[in-house]
Amino acid sequence: MMKQIKVIQIGLGPLGQKIVSYAVRRNGIEVIAAVDPAPDKAGKDLSKLCHLDKEVGITVSPDVNSAIKKNKPDVALLATVSNLEKIVPQIEEIIRYGINVVSTCEELAFPWIKEPELSRKLDEMAKKHNVAILGTGVNPGFLMDFLPIAFTGICQEVKSIKVSRIQDASIRRVPFQKKIGAGLTLEEFGQKKQAGTLRHVGLTESIHMIASRMGWKVDRTEDILTPVIAKSEAHPHLSPLSHPPDGSPSLRGRTEEGGEIPAGMAAGVQQIGKGYVNGEEKITLEFRASIGEKNPRDTIEIKGEPDITSTIAGGVNGDIATCAVIINAIRSIINVTPGLKTMVDIPVVSFFKSV
Repeated sequence: MMKQIKVIQIGLGPLGQKIVSYAVRRNGIEVIAAVDPAPDKAGKDLSKLCHLDKEVGITVSPDVNSAIKKNKPDVALLATVSNLEKIVPQIEEIIRYGINVVSTCEELAFPWIKEPELSRKLDEMAKKHNVAILGTGVNPGFLMDFLPIAFTGICQEVKSIKVSRIQDASIRRVPFQKKIGAGLTLEEFGQKKQAGTLRHVGLTESIHMIASRMGWKVDRTEDILTPVIAKSEAHPHLSPLSHPPDGSPSLRGRTEEGGEIPAGMAAGVQQIGKGYVNGEEKITLEFRASIGEKNPRDTIEIKGEPDITSTIAGGVNGDIATCAVIINAIRSIINVTPGLKTMVDIPVVSFFKSV
């Protein structure tokens, strides 16, 4: 009889719901419980909430403790917040039952440099309870850190690494579109930027993950954020030469609902992350996500021996990829030593038909 890995899904926003839909279709994985305290989710039938094509007989629980006590899972899939400090109590509540954690929390992907004390705390707790903790996703977790690291495996020398992730956000979920500021006035964009509520989380974590594997000691990092500005005329192609004087790319865009973003408003965000070693820019991460991007792509450029350039034309759909990475990491996380892990610490994450 095939072994089944029992999982609990915690957090049932758009991403959590998609994770559930992927998990129930995968051989070797059994979703045994789901948790979300939100009034529009707690007490609901999971199959209906996640639009599943089969009944799983699970009612969404409002709290973790009651859900776990009914049937202890092997792994908790945690899709709640991006902030490390906020997710630590959630992880504590889970791992005390001896349950491994795979989380979408971006700041958990490589927290050792920015948050050494919290990282040590999580690592010690995980070892105490004999479990592993992993933060992952498409980015951070794979495209802008793990994948370029893997490419350097064929290099004798690496001088610098640049990753560009350019996305058409019109195919992404609404919360993602809101997170990148699509449809805001530039004043509103500036206010949210100042408040720290409008940005892609994870570039700094990716920089530190790459640097750690390369043996580079990062002097400092930069995270430069500007709006992508919608304009009235069609913009067939975006390149560095097409940026306006302030460095912000611009294009015409439409929202997911089909409404056009007026000229002069924000169609999305561009963020440039930079990592410096001995004063030299060694790692550059360009993240641009906006409604109506004409040339979406994911590109890795390594300067070294040999030079490497690799592009995924059309780019990777972040919602699909993040949910797939979370599911595919389940098999890897149950086969590692206890502690706080990153994607470079565990067996290679890959698709599997059965465990």
